[in-house]
Amino acid sequence: MLKILGRASSINVRKVLWLCDELELDFEREDWGEGFASTHSPAFLALNPNAMIPVIEDDGFVLWESNTILRYLCNRYYGSWLYPLAPQERAVVDQWIDWQATELNTSWRYAFMSLVRNSPAHQDPRLLAAACKGWSHTMGILNQQLTKSGRYITGQEFTLADIPIGLAVNRWFETPLDHPDYPAVRRYYELLTHRAGYTRWGRNGTP
Repeated sequence: MLKILGRASSINVRKVLWLCDELELDFEREDWGEGFASTHSPAFLALNPNAMIPVIEDDGFVLWESNTILRYLCNRYYGSWLYPLAPQERAVVDQWIDWQATELNTSWRYAFMSLVRNSPAHQDPRLLAAACKGWSHTMGILNQQLTKSGRYITGQEFTLADIPIGLAVNRWFETPLDHPDYPAVRRYYELLTHRAGYTRWGRNGTP
């Protein structure tokens, strides 16, 4: 059986859990990190030398990096309806997955650590203001894309790109900062809430 290592409050673990719901995969999950078993233990470091969650074990195959795990599970467990086989269609899905991992993640980091985690190292008012502005900018790019696509990230159909980005949208709305009026992002947020996996692992009160 597929085993997922990582606490369920982690946004990167929740990507994998949501995908398992979409693919109707059975799995076991073990809590690791922040109050649970240490990701710096020799046992965990033998699986992932970066000491980061999630890690999966699938019939003896070990894999880390959340977005790589998403792609692997779709390829292994008949998820082509989420992750298209056609090269150009797949490339667009990958483009937005990678954008979330780079541009969007980078833009939220300081503000999230300051406003949600209350990190003492992230309380500089000027840096916080700049971070909120940068996060709003990247969400504006997302709003433009959703306005153009009309429904989901890449078009009318739900794809693998909507999992990491959908969780990022939840984090945006769950973080206490001024949110510009992005109607397409708000519509997308409500649309995703119709998916059982999103209400379980995304829009569940956890930023």
